Amino acid sequence: MERSAPLPLAHEPVRRAQAGPWAIELLPRAPYHARYVATQAAIGFAFDSQRGTHAIGSDRVLPFQATANGLAFVPPGCDVYSVSEAGGEYLRLTRTDGFALPGEEPYNNRVDLTAVALARCLRSALMRGAADADWEGWALALAQRGSAGGQAVADGGAMTRRRLARLDDFIDAGLGGPLSVQAMAALLGLSEGHFMRAFKQATGSSPHSYLIDRRLARARALLCGSRQRLADIAQACGFASQAHMATLFRQRLGISPRALRE
Repeated sequence: MERSAPLPLAHEPVRRAQAGPWAIELLPRAPYHARYVATQAAIGFAFDSQRGTHAIGSDRVLPFQATANGLAFVPPGCDVYSVSEAGGEYLRLTRTDGFALPGEEPYNNRVDLTAVALARCLRSALMRGAADADWEGWALALAQRGSAGGQAVADGGAMTRRRLARLDDFIDAGLGGPLSVQAMAALLGLSEGHFMRAFKQATGSSPHSYLIDRRLARARALLCGSRQRLADIAQACGFASQAHMATLFRQRLGISPRALRE
């Protein structure tokens, strides 16, 4: 997805890699306004939930809510219009050799556990600049998951888009302190066990893992958009310590907070 918008704060760069026939891009969390006609098919993966308005293959502009860990597909020739005031980290894969990816209709919010793992491998390799990564194998496998189907978030189950949006707001407001699974479940009026099962089905992540991802996303924004000390950023994002934050950065992103800032 092509994005352009003035940013109030510094943000991470777009990270790119070319692997055989695959062009791979990691777009940072940032406001965007995109309008284009797709010249080739693209597979997308949303690391963050995001909200905005869009019209995909249609002239009807509607509100949208992208689910974290959701796959998306845009076929060639598809008209795309999408606007978001906050955006979200997004992985985009296209083939540059003219080979057609399967699929004729656009989709989004398709959750597939294998795709989640593959997308995280690609993100970590992009952030580390890993020359020896299995770029082509991971890209091909992710594209295959995109054509294999998956679970889309529906508004008829326990974890509706409205509930996910409410939960995101609750988490964002409380990132500076402890947040329990029990409190998240109570917010939505669900038992803890029911909430954990429904959340995993809807997002591909456990509530605890999702909370860590949100803390890391907040920390990344502060690392790039402020000169706060690492210890202060760790505290502001609800980590137990600077060392705890650094450990999770390396585990999930393959890079240290200090290296990301530099």
